[in-house]
Amino acid sequence: MAPPSPAFNRSLSLLDLTLLGFGAVFGSGWLFAASHVAAIVGPASIISWIAGGIAVLFLGLIYCELAAALPEAGGMIRYPAYAHGPLLGALLGFITVIAYSSLISIEIIAARQYAGSWIPGLTANSAGDPTLLGWAVQVAVLSGMLRINISGVKTFALFNNIITIFKFVVPMLVIGVLLLFLHPGNFTTYGFMPFGWQSIEGAVSIGGIIFAYLGLTPIIAVASEVRNPQRTIPIALTLSIFLAAFVYVLLQVAFVGSVPAGMLAAHGWAGIDRLLPLPFHDIAMTLGLGWLGFAVVIDAVVSPTGTGNIYMGSTARIIYAWSHSGTFLPWFGHLDPRHSVPRRAAFLTFGLGVFWMLPFPSWEALIGVVSSALIMSYAFAPVAAAALRHAAPGLARPFRVTCIRVMGPVSFMIASLIVFWSGWHTLSWLLSVQLLFGIIFLAIRALRGTGNMGEDIRSSAWVLAYFAGMLVLSACGTFEGYAIMAHPFDDMMVVIFAGLIFVWGEHVAHRDMQLPDVTADTPQAMTPDTVIANEPVVSL
Repeated sequence: MAPPSPAFNRSLSLLDLTLLGFGAVFGSGWLFAASHVAAIVGPASIISWIAGGIAVLFLGLIYCELAAALPEAGGMIRYPAYAHGPLLGALLGFITVIAYSSLISIEIIAARQYAGSWIPGLTANSAGDPTLLGWAVQVAVLSGMLRINISGVKTFALFNNIITIFKFVVPMLVIGVLLLFLHPGNFTTYGFMPFGWQSIEGAVSIGGIIFAYLGLTPIIAVASEVRNPQRTIPIALTLSIFLAAFVYVLLQVAFVGSVPAGMLAAHGWAGIDRLLPLPFHDIAMTLGLGWLGFAVVIDAVVSPTGTGNIYMGSTARIIYAWSHSGTFLPWFGHLDPRHSVPRRAAFLTFGLGVFWMLPFPSWEALIGVVSSALIMSYAFAPVAAAALRHAAPGLARPFRVTCIRVMGPVSFMIASLIVFWSGWHTLSWLLSVQLLFGIIFLAIRALRGTGNMGEDIRSSAWVLAYFAGMLVLSACGTFEGYAIMAHPFDDMMVVIFAGLIFVWGEHVAHRDMQLPDVTADTPQAMTPDTVIANEPVVSL
């Protein structure tokens, strides 16, 4: 008899998963974004953080339903593939692996940039580029992350819990101290919203806010390793979002209120990010709080490093899921029998991380591209959830979003707006690459005679139409486009277009859908009357 295939070890508790989610959200975003967002929006940046939290919460609730029903490793690429066929699996695998692997490097680079303010020889210039020593330190940190991730999920969770608790304590200390230096006039003297409502939209998309919030999917990535996932995943997801939003809003209030009035006298909030590029460290030093600046530097090294470690584990599981979707090399779909982790996928993740640490632009320059790629990977979840409601009504949903008819399209519209706000310079090539990838993928399947070509095209044509339509709207819009459509008419057109695409995608689920039985190891065909599990339903 052949030995049993290795399986994931279900050992993550609610505390482990909540700290994993909060740790993924709370990385380098809080270290850089406060002054960057304030320079874009002014004191109304507080509204931007609240708006970003609400947008991500909507998407998070959709993921709660999907992950509770189908708790699988790398679920964020599996759900759209189940609903709409192999093109979505391949496309999201491609997008998500690029976004996540580059994010690992962004977090390590952020930690090295902050460490460079105290340790000479790590940073080469004012742009934040590394010296040879700095680059070697980054690779050494990445190697340490690899070691943790191939040692088993229990070791990974223990390390993350310790790091995340530390990551929470320091920001709360910063908030408490800076509020003692609050200047109420900072919120009104130079205007609460000096750059208009459109600035809020830009701050949410390219200002670092969505980038800072997007830590939901690491929870989904480890779904196969969670105890009682039907209950644990929804609770951990919502707790992570609320906790992160609470801390982010308080940090922005503390930053805006504690900026010395003299720094605002010449130009108001415009350019405050150049005066305080490392906002909480710089403002602490300006206020004569050297000890607080030192605490921020320590956390600035620990916090993004911890987040990068989470994304290394998540990327490995996404590669594993991509491999099992049948649209990536099957060799990477292997689990290490000793530690029950995707070891081969972890080494590929390490290689990608090293690649992204080659001489590329600094943190701020990468935010727009990575944020857009990340939100794109999130955007298809609402369509997949709605399509599964139609095609597989018998699928047991322990967590059920009762207002999916409203929340589904609204979530997709919000995600589409955030992508649109990224601007033409980013989307002109990001969407073009994805559109070209989709066409090439379908062409290769047609030439090979793989699968049901007619059904593949029927169930996924809406995706290609979405990319093409968003390209046209971005070119015609006011966000770095040619301004053929005035603002906010361009936003309205994106909302209408996204709504139409949602309805299209909702009604063209793949007819050859194969959903797994969460109580078994093999997939089964899904019919409208199939019930996979018998769990109590939690509605929201």
